[in-house]
Amino acid sequence: MSWKTAWRSFYYETAEEPEDIVLEAPKTALLVIDIQNTYLELPDDPAEAARWAPFFERMREVVIPNTVALQAWARANGIEVIHARIACLKEDGRDRSLSQKKPGFNYLLLPKDRPDSQIVDAVGPAGDEIVVTKTTDSALTGTNLRMILHNMGIRDVIVAGIFTDQCISSSVRSLADESFGVVVVEDCCAAATRELHEAELRIINMIYCHVVSSAEVRGFLA
Repeated sequence: MSWKTAWRSFYYETAEEPEDIVLEAPKTALLVIDIQNTYLELPDDPAEAARWAPFFERMREVVIPNTVALQAWARANGIEVIHARIACLKEDGRDRSLSQKKPGFNYLLLPKDRPDSQIVDAVGPAGDEIVVTKTTDSALTGTNLRMILHNMGIRDVIVAGIFTDQCISSSVRSLADESFGVVVVEDCCAAATRELHEAELRIINMIYCHVVSSAEVRGFLA
């Protein structure tokens, strides 16, 4: 199934197929979000480790290899590669947004210089690639990324990373609200479960972004 008909929600079941996407390399950026060491650490509790096993498998076998390849493609074609990571600037984390202070999974005290807050080496920055550190879900709301993109003449953003239903979704919505064209690469993203991943893709597709595969996005380059 083509990206033009896949990932349709109720709102877009009967909508016309979108026009072809054309990306101009100098005006396009690849934004990789939150693929950090902390999210690849196996829980100590065996039950939790088993519960998260499908996520770790998808990261290891799908998301990281595909993102590495996508970054290589982008660099080879003159597309700017940008990295976003979530971390706090103060050791006690008081600079974090409220969503990062609430109890539960989203509670995150991750000082910026700690090893577990760093980007996974395989998908890390090369040369002078920009890394933004955010203290909330959206890569725009929590950083100066909006200004960076505008200053560099970027109009379209290709998005990869984790978690599909959290920081990916928040960033995509922010980018769309700023009138950037957004493409989300499905096989370079993951949520905690496949169900959450697929549900969120259907929610954001066609209105905030277009959901495509890593193979399809390569065909959009002018």
